[in-house]
Amino acid sequence: MSDRTTKERILDAAEGLMLEKSFHSVGLTEILEAVKVPKGSFYHHFKSKEQFGVEMLKHYVADATAYKKQMLLSDTPEPDPLKRLLSFCEGTICRVLETKGKCPCLVLKLAAEVADMSEAMREVLAAGNRESIAILEQVLQEGIEKKKIAKTVRPAEAAVIIHDLWNGAMQRSAICRDATPPREALNFIRTLLTP
Repeated sequence: MSDRTTKERILDAAEGLMLEKSFHSVGLTEILEAVKVPKGSFYHHFKSKEQFGVEMLKHYVADATAYKKQMLLSDTPEPDPLKRLLSFCEGTICRVLETKGKCPCLVLKLAAEVADMSEAMREVLAAGNRESIAILEQVLQEGIEKKKIAKTVRPAEAAVIIHDLWNGAMQRSAICRDATPPREALNFIRTLLTP
């Protein structure tokens, strides 16, 4: 098995474990047992748990960003940018229901835990937020140009507000173990953007 494959397996396993628990509560032994690799493999790829955390977040953010671009910026099969955005949000609500209210996003789950602990991890999270906001801004701009989103919407400002509203609703959903907060946020977004 190649080094890259082993590293990817370690990162993927850790993402799943940390979604269930937290960064600090998941130990190295638990991660390595999940992928059936020796301790030396971890230190071959990562100098420390912090550097591992940075790599894990970069890996997760890259995958999440690619998924968002595919779902929100591709006009196939849905040419209507507003419908694409609303469907994307509905898909997230379905994941909340599947996880019985647990947070389905590693960035949201770990943000408060690691942002004060590690500047390098905080920077990865901040970059991920900027990328998500930029994708939202592009969708909103496209929607305005296609007359599918209200022309009064200012894409740069609305993207930040929608991003923060959605993340806050997802956090409250995890606290309450209830999909009502993102459903309410989705209704607000729909009302805000519909021409």
